[in-house]
Amino acid sequence: MDILQRIREVLACEAEAIKAVKVTPAFEQAVLALRDCQGKVLTTGMGKAGHIARKFAATLCSTGTPAAFIHPGEAAHGDLGLVAKNDVIVALSTSGKTNEIIEMLELGRHLGLQTIIGITSHPDSRLRELSEIILDMGIIAEPCPLGLTPSASIAVMLAITDALALTLMELKGITRYDYGLRHHGGYLGRKARTDNV
Repeated sequence: MDILQRIREVLACEAEAIKAVKVTPAFEQAVLALRDCQGKVLTTGMGKAGHIARKFAATLCSTGTPAAFIHPGEAAHGDLGLVAKNDVIVALSTSGKTNEIIEMLELGRHLGLQTIIGITSHPDSRLRELSEIILDMGIIAEPCPLGLTPSASIAVMLAITDALALTLMELKGITRYDYGLRHHGGYLGRKARTDNV
């Protein structure tokens, strides 16, 4: 096995999957829905997608849009109480068929959940039916030798959510000063407060 060549192949596969994402008007709709949210911005996902959803919420918070991650498994045991009227939720699921996510979104409607933004790949997913806005990841071939380990799909989720967060940040006019207020510690906070760029 040529290890270095295999590394290059995996990196190339993930980069190609990101480049293949079709940027449709739905992306603009998603950014505007997040900007205009009258309730809370929530994110959700299960497994690896859940890690990206949690990171998305953290990135939104640090760039001027308060957000919270809700774990779909914990939602079934009381955390669904986080959902309220006029909330917008971004649900990440490659298959769009994850039971915990589907159940949480269906029940969340009864609590006033306003808008569901679905980030998904499979064309036959239940998530597509539940969502007002769909951000299509496209059909993705994972570079895993078994074709199972989520990697290219997760790279696409990360890229899409970063694109949403950074576009929203710019749309809202978040300045270096604003950024620094949310990063009172560490290298980034110091850089935001002291650089003259």
